[in-house]
Formats: sequence, structure tokens, C-alpha cells
Amino acid sequence: MSTTDRYRTIVAPPLVAGDRLSRAEFHRRYEASPEDLRAELIDGEVFMASPVSADHGEHAALIVYALVVFAQSSPAIRASENATLVLDDLSEPQPDGLLAIRPEYGGNIRLIDGYYTGAPELVIEISKATRNIDLGRKRNDYERNGVLEYLVFAIEPAELFWFVSRNGRFERRSPDFDGILRSESFPGFWLDVDALFRLDSDRLTAVLELGKASPEHAAFVSRLASPRRDDSVD
Repeated sequence: MSTTDRYRTIVAPPLVAGDRLSRAEFHRRYEASPEDLRAELIDGEVFMASPVSADHGEHAALIVYALVVFAQSSPAIRASENATLVLDDLSEPQPDGLLAIRPEYGGNIRLIDGYYTGAPELVIEISKATRNIDLGRKRNDYERNGVLEYLVFAIEPAELFWFVSRNGRFERRSPDFDGILRSESFPGFWLDVDALFRLDSDRLTAVLELGKASPEHAAFVSRLASPRRDDSVD
């Protein structure tokens, strides 16, 4: 046994699915775990990642592409994939994707010790085996911590769950009559829901570009043109 392995055994017991831990203890054990291990703390309980199916991976890749395309429209916006979120003492999830406004432009997150801390404005999960968790305890964690928009793209069967924060509580919304989801937190972030489920990247890109060319997006980018304070997530 190497010195590192002995240190991990003594100082940080392994993460075990179903354990109830504080976020600080979960984080300590997670950092001492093998690099290929993936786990989340949801509502104070440890959840280990299950094998990811091909369709989950394909949908996740397309949604991350959409986030990156949109984030390129303003240096104030950050897109991320599978980034740990340090929330409250019960929650440290690792969502499939997120959009966040950098703190110096008025956003909610900070970068502390290399991890996003605080609630991003928009969080996305691609859900298959984890549907009940994503729509249950994880949804409650995001709501409690002030995430403004939460999207769950559930596959088999295909269904969109779009939640928008209203007075601190999530309210479910539906796409517009044309099947396009128009984000409230990020004006101009438009998603063609059917195109995402069909993995139609051409249609998804066309709608994204329409959103970025919209007057509301131009106004949004203009509002983010100047930093408001010195905090940074770079």
C-alpha cells in the first residue's frame, strides 16, 4: 500500500452510497477518492454515479454544445459541464450543465478553492435512470439554494420539465406555442425542445442563433457590458 493510500484510508474513509454526511465531510472524502469516482451529495445523502447510457451521453453532449454557443455571446456568461456545485450543508451536486453570470457582473456564484460555490442562474440535468432523484430531492436542493431556472430533459419517455423560481419556489412552465423554450434568466437562450430530443443539431443551432439575434438578447448583453464589482471566477 502506498503512502497516499494509507493516508486516504486513515484520514478519509471511502464514500458509500446511502451514507448521510455533512457537505464538508462529503467534500473531504470526495477529494481523497480516486479521480475516476463520481458522486453527489443530495439532501444530505451520498449518491454514486451509475453507468451512463449512449443516449444520455448524446443528449448531454448536445445540450452542453448549446450552452457553450450561448456563452460565447458575452464574456460575462460562463457555461460548464459536470462541475461540482458547493451549495448548502446538505447539497453538493454535479449537474450535467449550467449557465452562470460571473460575479463581477452581478452573478451568484463564486470560485472558492477551485469549485463553484453558490447557485448558478440556470442548471440542466439530462435524466434517465435518475429521473426520480432529479425531479425530487435534487430539485428541492436547487430550489432551496436559489437556482433561478432548472431544466430536466428526461428521456425514455421524452419529456421536458422546466422550472422557474417564483418567490423562492419553483413553478413549472411550458415552452411557447412554437415548441421553443425561451429562458427567463438568460434572454436569447432559446432551445428547440423537439430538436434536442431528436438530436437535430442543425435545427438546435438555427434556433440558438435566432435567440442570440433577438432584441431581448442584445439588451441583456448590453446590461452585462460593464463589471459591477471586483469578484471573479477566473
